[in-house]
Formats: sequence, structure tokens, C-alpha cells
Amino acid sequence: MLHSAAPAPFLTALNHKDTRPFRVLHVIAPAPVGGLERVVCTLVRGQRSAGIHPYVVAVVEPSALEHPIVAELRDSGIDVDVVSISARSYVPERRRLVAACRRWHPDVVHTHGYRSDLVDSGVARALGIPTVSTFHGFTGGPLRNRFYEWLQRRVARRMDAVVAVSRPLGDRLVDSGVTRGRVHVVPNAHTPRVTFVDRMAARRTLGLPSDAFVVGWVGRLTNEKGADVLLDAVARFAGPVVVSIVGDGPERVQLVARASSRAPGRVHWHGIIPNAAQYLRAFDVFALSSRTEGTPMVLFEAMDAEVPIVATRVGGVPDVLRPHDGILIDPENPAALAGAIGAIKSDPLAAVNRASSAKSRLREYDVGSWVEQYNAIYRDLARTTTAQ
Repeated sequence: MLHSAAPAPFLTALNHKDTRPFRVLHVIAPAPVGGLERVVCTLVRGQRSAGIHPYVVAVVEPSALEHPIVAELRDSGIDVDVVSISARSYVPERRRLVAACRRWHPDVVHTHGYRSDLVDSGVARALGIPTVSTFHGFTGGPLRNRFYEWLQRRVARRMDAVVAVSRPLGDRLVDSGVTRGRVHVVPNAHTPRVTFVDRMAARRTLGLPSDAFVVGWVGRLTNEKGADVLLDAVARFAGPVVVSIVGDGPERVQLVARASSRAPGRVHWHGIIPNAAQYLRAFDVFALSSRTEGTPMVLFEAMDAEVPIVATRVGGVPDVLRPHDGILIDPENPAALAGAIGAIKSDPLAAVNRASSAKSRLREYDVGSWVEQYNAIYRDLARTTTAQ
């Protein structure tokens, strides 16, 4: 059983004019790659540059190899406590988080993803530490996943602050019972971190034809990401259109079968590629065919690469990609997706102009101001708790 520790660490600091840096402990159960993981890496690096001390607890499955996100964080000089346990070892996980809190004395515990929200946020509350959660998006999918997301929304009601990465996501959290004053909409930010490989070199690396019209897709092969919609769209083309799919996931087998029947010989499956963004210039079009999104990091990367974009009008995508930056379509509409791809193919000059506009748009998603928005949320928690 956990017992409250008094007083909260930042209260001691404020009451005694302690000048030590503010400390934030991030808790994540990372996948091998993904937008959530990219957000956490970018945020902790930005916080350290801003004078905050970030720490990370990473809950991972036992493996002989170091998790790639853990390796990236450590290479950046971030203190990481790796909790290597089986999927349902919740009691040992909580004990390790208690130990991490007592070792690092965080002012705030910031959880990411439904496992961390459900399993770990209560540990911080029991220790008297304010809690923040970033909701990166809901994926729906199988019944079990939807149940976990329902539980996550209920847990969010007890958080001191909840960050939504898009306006629709923030509205959904309020509709599910989270107090509006605790919900903060903070779209993700972009930091230039990629040296892009030129078009022909990228195509050689990916094994793509040098003279083909290539539609690129990057993401997890799960239902909410809509790779099946892209395959159905490409099946409508009679000409030489090739699809390059980077990523992996539970739906790969079904999608490969779908491609074999509807677009035989036209789909290249690359699996997970480390630092895949560097090869984005291999594509004539970047397609984001998702059924649901938050504010996807891969969209920022495609904008940075100046690749013409067609994207579904879901989540925070329309807030980032304006009509003169790319082509927006409704989700689950292969005909509209095929039409948008065809428009880029038939008018490459207009596509290049939109891509250039999208690149300029990235200035509005500066990491410095984004990190400051998070820091302001933390400071508000400190002031509120001090006043109590």
C-alpha cells in the first residue's frame, strides 16, 4: 500500500526558496517507433535546454537489446530508469516508480499513453506529486483496446492537468467528463532533426524504381492508420503508380494479402526502418490515410521534406495542413484519395508550390514555444498547490 509523502517536493522548494531546477518525471511504455515516442524524446530534450531537469521511466518488455527510444534518450544525456518487466507485472512496475520518485524527487509526474495513465499515475497521486498526462490520440480498434481507452478517459478526470495534442481531442476529453479548466490543447511541435537523403539515393536504398510515380506511406499497420484505404485507392490507377509502405504492425498479413489481390506487384513493404524520415524525398506523394489522428509527427516530417501531401481531414491534421499546403480529403474514401493522388500526378508544379508552403508553415510549430507551454502548465500546478 502506498502512503502519501508530505510535503510535495516543489512545495518545499518554493517555501524555502530552493533554487534547484524544476524536475519532471516522464513515464512511458514505448513502442519501437511511433509519434508518442517522438514527442517524448523531443519534449525532454527541449525541457533540458530550457533549464528543467527531465527524467524518464521507460516500461519495456524484457529483451537482450536496449530499446531504441531508451538508447536515443541516453545518447541525449537524459536520465532513464528502465523497468524491464512482463506485460502484466503491475505491482513491480508501481514499486519501481515509487523508487524513482524517491530518488529523483520530481515536482511533476507526466504520463504518456494509456498504460502509464492507468498503472502509474496513481502512484504519483499517492505520493502527493501533481500529475499531468498528454493524450496523443485514441485509436479505437479491438474491444479490449477501446475498453482501455475508456478507462484512460475516466482516470483523466483525476489528473491535475490533461494535455490534448489537438482541438478535437480536447473536446472529446471534456465530453467524457474531464473538467474543462484542466484540459490544455497543445499541438505537437517540430524540430528539424533529419538530414534528408536525395531522391535518387533514397530510392536506391528503398529498392524503388527510379522512374516510377511513388506514393509513400509511413506508420503503424493498424486499422486506425488506414493503409487499406490507400491500397484500395491505388488499385484504381491503371498507370504505373507504385506504393512504398514503411512500418509494421498487427495488420501486415491482411494488408499484404489485400495488396496482392487489388494492386499486385505495385506495393513495396519495407518494415520498420530506423530514422525512416530521412528517405521521405523518395516519394512523389506522401499519403496520410488515417481514420483518426492527434497531431501526427510524421506529417511534420513530410512537410519538412517538402514532399507533396494528401491527408485525411481528421484530428489535428486540418489545423496543421491548410488547403494551400496540401490536399485534404475525408477519411475512408478511396475514391477521393485516388483523385487527390491523380491531381498531384497531373499537376506537379501546383504540388511543389503547396509543398513549399507547407515547409514555411513549420515555423509556427517551434519547439521552444511548445516547451514553454508545457512549462507554464507545470508552473500553474505549482502555484495552485502552493495556494491550497
